[in-house]
Amino acid sequence: MSLATLSPIEAKRLLDQGALLVDIREADEHARENIRGAKLLSLSRLDQAGRALPEGQPVIFHCKSGARTQGNASRLATKVGSTAEAFILEGGIDAWKKAGLPTVVDRRQPLELQRQVQIGAGSMAFLGTMLGLLVSQWFFIIPAFVGAGLTMAGITGFCGMVRILRKAPWNRSAFAQPKHA
Repeated sequence: MSLATLSPIEAKRLLDQGALLVDIREADEHARENIRGAKLLSLSRLDQAGRALPEGQPVIFHCKSGARTQGNASRLATKVGSTAEAFILEGGIDAWKKAGLPTVVDRRQPLELQRQVQIGAGSMAFLGTMLGLLVSQWFFIIPAFVGAGLTMAGITGFCGMVRILRKAPWNRSAFAQPKHA
């Protein structure tokens, strides 16, 4: 099933008329930045949520760029009652901001785990390559290990670096209690 898309301006108009905005990103992404009033219903917890949305109220789903929402439209549609209209915010929160609409930003929250993984893996690959070039060829094992880890994460969906980063001191409070609105 495909859901109709709305531009940020159309979505804002519908929200002002009482529609419900649902953020399908993960709790860490939502905590760092969100659209005021958005209800959090993470894709990773979607199947456990039952039919979590009110009957008869228009619903607008959003993610960061719109890709996750589009790719999961049929799953999202099952969470909406048969009498409710459901839409996707075209371009996600990125398009919302680009349209000049406000978001709530909490810089005290840690960076999203995905970004932490990118920073960690990129740093390790760069450092290993530089050490391999300048110190000893044995250091080339570091970027090889990082590449293998990222490949396995893509294939299996399991990322060891995420597990490690979740236990980092700056992330502990962010994952102690997921903040579902």
